[in-house]
Amino acid sequence: MERDRDRDRVTDRKWERRDDRDRDKGRDMEREKYENLEDSYGNRDRNKHSGRSRHDEKEYNRDRTRKTDPAKFQSSNNYAGEGVEGRPKRGEDEQEDNEERATLQFAEQEEEDLNRIKEESRRRRQAILEKYRNQLSRQTNELQKTESELQQRIEPQPLLEGVEKDKDPQVHATESAGVAKSGAETDDGRSDEDVSLAVFSISPQQNGDAASRMTSGATGLGEGTPKSERSDGIFVMISLGKGDGVRIERSGLHDNWDDAEGYYSYRFGELLDARYEITAAHGKGVFSTVVRAKNLKVGNGEPDEVAIKIIRSNDTMYKAGMTELAILKKLVGQDPENKRHCVRFLSNFKYRNHLCLVFESLHMNLREVLKKFGRNIGLKLTAVRAYAKQLFIALKHLKNCGVLHCDIKPDNMLVNEAKNVLKLCDFGNAMFAGKNEVTPYLVSRFYRAPEIILGLSYDHPLDIWSVGCCLYELSTGKVLFPGATNNDMLRLHMELKGPFPKKMLRKGAFTHQHFDQDLNFHATEDDPVTKKTIKRVILNIKPKDIGSIITGSSGEDPKMLADFKDLLDKMFVLDPDKRLTVSQALSHPFITGK
Repeated sequence: MERDRDRDRVTDRKWERRDDRDRDKGRDMEREKYENLEDSYGNRDRNKHSGRSRHDEKEYNRDRTRKTDPAKFQSSNNYAGEGVEGRPKRGEDEQEDNEERATLQFAEQEEEDLNRIKEESRRRRQAILEKYRNQLSRQTNELQKTESELQQRIEPQPLLEGVEKDKDPQVHATESAGVAKSGAETDDGRSDEDVSLAVFSISPQQNGDAASRMTSGATGLGEGTPKSERSDGIFVMISLGKGDGVRIERSGLHDNWDDAEGYYSYRFGELLDARYEITAAHGKGVFSTVVRAKNLKVGNGEPDEVAIKIIRSNDTMYKAGMTELAILKKLVGQDPENKRHCVRFLSNFKYRNHLCLVFESLHMNLREVLKKFGRNIGLKLTAVRAYAKQLFIALKHLKNCGVLHCDIKPDNMLVNEAKNVLKLCDFGNAMFAGKNEVTPYLVSRFYRAPEIILGLSYDHPLDIWSVGCCLYELSTGKVLFPGATNNDMLRLHMELKGPFPKKMLRKGAFTHQHFDQDLNFHATEDDPVTKKTIKRVILNIKPKDIGSIITGSSGEDPKMLADFKDLLDKMFVLDPDKRLTVSQALSHPFITGK
């Protein structure tokens, strides 16, 4: 503001000096004109105009005196008559009018300049927005086209017949005979090839009016929308089908092979470790970038195509990668026949200061299976049972190796092309069991056990809880605990299973964040009007029966459905010490079918 006032004062002085110069110039020209008239008309005219010339000369001298000696001019004005006094005042009025006009013109010019700048800025902003919309529209169209192509290539024909041709709401896919022959035996002696999982679609009436509530955006117990949930600091491996990788286009020039965040800036066709040619992108997470590559030196039963996890180049990520490497070596070392349903680790190497882990490349993850075959309705219970058994076999292997996965969710479960073999993947957040650091953000939030949120010590039961969440999601197509915060998660836990045991709450390091001194739960919410955080005490929470939110479809075996509800009820015990163990789960009637 001060700078604007100074600019206005300078402009006013410039206009005053310009008016003075114009007035002086006008009087000089007037004087010359009268002198010329006197010469042409002679003495007669000179006498006639002498009074006026003298008056003009006097006026001219007066103005010159006013500019050179204001004090003298002021004193002469004091002695001037009334007739002479009017002219200087009129001159001052004209000067003031000129100054006002100049000020108005300058203000108008400034306003015009400002409007022109605003209009130009608006046009540029509109052009940028239009360019962004067009780019986003092109990308959306390309993604939709790619997704449709992927579905046409990935989907087995029997499933296409069952899902697309059956127009009746009671959709039932016929069992597929084209199942991959893996030959890997399960714990009960049956091979995976005996399990046919082409029964993915079930009736939309499975959960009554729950589907209609989903469309309204409800986020209550058992009504969450399935999505890829990521926790802070957790790597998510996205595995796509063979030939279905999304090509990543990078712009800009780099002086080295890393970006600003330490991710490796790979090129398609680049050769890693002199044998792996990068062909496509698998995904990108907090810890690493995952690419698909062609193995140019196949030998010793190695696959033609592999997935390579390229760890970010910094000390923290490298240490995390080395921990994952130690866990992977232990898991593969105790599973030489590859029967324990953990993704197969093949080798590791270092490339341009990046630790690289090589895995078998599988077809798709269970999040994609749910999206494709059971969106909002889930899979058939026979498929859920087959997947559950393989998950429990993987958990038993982890327990035997003393490993906690700490990030089990549908995104981290991969299936083969026939979708009859499941393998647990992404051990980037895994750790060896024992005294580990207590943190309230371990495991992705929707699948986070209550002992993590309350700050208790944790062990293998946390993975059992996560598997229970996944099995519910596989059977219904919905998230069981779609909490927006840890506080919201605890509320949903209690809505299903009732209040927490007092003994459990007293041990929690973070109990005070959610409960008062009397161990009453304080629900934290955001006021919809003021947007301020408010707390309300919730007393006498009445639990819901798990059976009330799992109704099944008309074609399901009633005994299998009852066994499934009983299995989940025992997996969701709030106290981890009383929760179902993996050995008990493998012998449960839902898994054994007895």
